[in-house]
Order: sequence, then C-alpha cells, then structure tokens
Amino acid sequence: MSSELPSTAVPLGITDPVEKARAELKAALAAIEHKANLPKRMILATEDATGQARAYARRNPGGATAAAVGAAVAVGVAVWGIARLLAR
Repeated sequence: MSSELPSTAVPLGITDPVEKARAELKAALAAIEHKANLPKRMILATEDATGQARAYARRNPGGATAAAVGAAVAVGVAVWGIARLLAR
C-alpha cells in the first residue's frame, strides 16, 4: 500500500525545525496553487459532470434524452428572447 502524501500535507515525524518549516511552506504554496488554479479546477469539474451525465444516460436513456431536449429548448428560448430584446 502506498503511503504517498498529497502535495498539500506536511509529513509527520520531522524533528528538524528548518526542515519542518520548509515542508510547511511547500504544503502552503501547493494549497494556494491548488485554490488559485481556476482553469484546472474547471476542467476537473467539467470532467466530473460529464462522467455523471454519461452514467445517468446509461441508467436512464429516456430521461437523458428528455433532459437534452429540455436544455436545447431553454437555450433556444433564451437566445430568442435576447434577440427580441436587441431588435426593439
């Protein structure tokens, strides 16, 4: 079993104060980078949502089709409404 720590964790058992401070700084910087990297977080969220949608479509193809048609109608109505407002 691998005991690899996440990049945002500080390993236990560090007794040297300098090494401990370095490990804490490295973990803090990794956590800040993880929080601030919005494009990467969006990609991961999109991949997760896509996987969930595919799993739902496998379980319930009719419901997935209805959801896709409903989403297309909603987008169409929104575009039509915006175009109508701009045409006035």
